[in-house]
Formats: sequence, structure tokens, C-alpha cells
Amino acid sequence: MNAITIEALKVSHLLRSYAAQKAEKLREDSGMSTIEYAFGSLAAAALAGVLYLVVNGDGVTSAIEGVITDALTNTPT
Repeated sequence: MNAITIEALKVSHLLRSYAAQKAEKLREDSGMSTIEYAFGSLAAAALAGVLYLVVNGDGVTSAIEGVITDALTNTPT
């Protein structure tokens, strides 16, 4: 091997290691992007709205009242 070939191999190795380091940094996915935050916030708000409607609905209120009434009127045997 001559000196030019050795230098070319060194440069090639350096470029490959540099490219590998940059590729590794690009693969890291730490945190959400803006659109992911937007969809996450939208989903959380939708879930909160559904839970609010369910809990404040007549069915849930009457079911809770029924459980409490049964617990208070039931006498041990």
C-alpha cells in the first residue's frame, strides 16, 4: 500500500464513524414533536369531556344513589 491509499483509508474510516455518529443522533427520539403534543392534548380534552358527561349523567347518579341507599338500608342478618 502506498501513502495515498493509507490516507484514503483513514479518511474513509473517519467519515464512516462521523456518519454513524450523526445517524445515531438522528435516530434518538426523546420527547414529542409539536403535532404529537397537539394530538395528545386533543385526546386528553376529548377523554375529559366524555368522562364528565358519563359521571354527570342520570344513569351514574342514580346508580350511585342506589348503592348508597342499599348500603344504608341493608341490615345485617
